[in-house]
Amino acid sequence: MSYAGNQPPPIFRRGPAPLVRLFLLVSLCLVMLVADLRFRYLEVLRQGLSVVTYPLQMAASAPVDFLRNASRYFATLLEVQVDNARLRARQLEVGERLLRFELLEQENARLRALLGMAERLQVKTLAAEILYNVPDAFSSKVILDRGARHGVEPGLVVLDAEGVIGQVTRVYPVQSEVTLLSDRNQAVAVVVERSGVRGVLFGTGQGGLEMRFLLADADVQAGDRIVTSGLDGVLVPGLPVATVSEVDREGEAFARILCEPLGGVETSLQVLVIGREQAGPPLPEPDEQVAPPPPAPPKGRR
Repeated sequence: MSYAGNQPPPIFRRGPAPLVRLFLLVSLCLVMLVADLRFRYLEVLRQGLSVVTYPLQMAASAPVDFLRNASRYFATLLEVQVDNARLRARQLEVGERLLRFELLEQENARLRALLGMAERLQVKTLAAEILYNVPDAFSSKVILDRGARHGVEPGLVVLDAEGVIGQVTRVYPVQSEVTLLSDRNQAVAVVVERSGVRGVLFGTGQGGLEMRFLLADADVQAGDRIVTSGLDGVLVPGLPVATVSEVDREGEAFARILCEPLGGVETSLQVLVIGREQAGPPLPEPDEQVAPPPPAPPKGRR
């Protein structure tokens, strides 16, 4: 098979020169670019292509985003843990400081009240602190940090800012033992402040007090304030002791009078030891006999 004029077949025909085709393509691109900028006819095509290629973009960027987010998460987690540990330590420190300030404030309030009580009393007082309770299940006693070297003597009354809480029963060189009012073996001579009725206040052993040996018709009412009478020659008269909480006059010749202590018998830590108002006369010895008065001289005769 031959072609006329020895012309090459169509498959081997050469088109325009490469520079011409480049120029034509560049010109076409510029025309399309200018037309798109002017008429925006490719905007829909671009939006469609972006929607179609979006899943591919997300799939391609997923590993990078995962690594970046994971590193950011672990860095943030570590920072949060460090901050939490620092904040917890700070919170504990602030809580401890606040608790210490509250305790100091309460202690200062109690000391100011004790100072006011000491100023009202016209006797010598000694500030003391309760160290611990005596480990005895059958008594109510505490140990003070003041003893014989500080001037503490047996029988002195101990009170807080509200009232009497006990009495010194045993003295050591630098410590002393105080029997609290609630002890069942403790008794205090008292008087009802309103009516002047005198009696003896005993501890019940359960934190309460009872005024005994008063007749059923005694002038005592619930709410009456009870103070020391001073008849025992040891306690200063007029010290607040308790208030009457209940009076039972039915069924017996003696009234049953229950009282509540005014002072913090079971709770006080700072107390005052009250000195004696005045030294009483010495008690006679058991075997001492009173000598009879000398006989009168005989009268002379006139």
